[in-house]
Amino acid sequence: MLALGACGDSSDGKATTQTPEEKAQATVCAARADIGTQVDQLTSLTAATVTKDGVTQSLDAIKKDLGDMSSAQADLSSDRRSQVEAANEEFSSSVKEIASQVLVSLSASDAKTALVTALQDLETSYKTAFAPLNCD
Repeated sequence: MLALGACGDSSDGKATTQTPEEKAQATVCAARADIGTQVDQLTSLTAATVTKDGVTQSLDAIKKDLGDMSSAQADLSSDRRSQVEAANEEFSSSVKEIASQVLVSLSASDAKTALVTALQDLETSYKTAFAPLNCD
């Protein structure tokens, strides 16, 4: 899974004051990690286990995480901001595509299979979009 080593908290247990950029970085890393968790949950679904509620809950969590990342962008360095913007835009389009399929795809078994395939494609999109956002 995703490591969050460089995302903020001191390992010695002492409280540290974070700069706005460090806080933004921590927000981005936490959101990236949660998106990874949500994608893992979605890709574990099969045509037999996929439900509208299950997919919708994960997609809503991903949308919140993308919003958190977007909100944090202003406090990031320009290079990091560019990376986050690019990843956010690329992955957001994949999430929107999946969301549009949820309402129409869960009625027939062949449509459920197609949705599961699309969710697996979302994993590929996640890996491609967020690979440059190193949080180690």
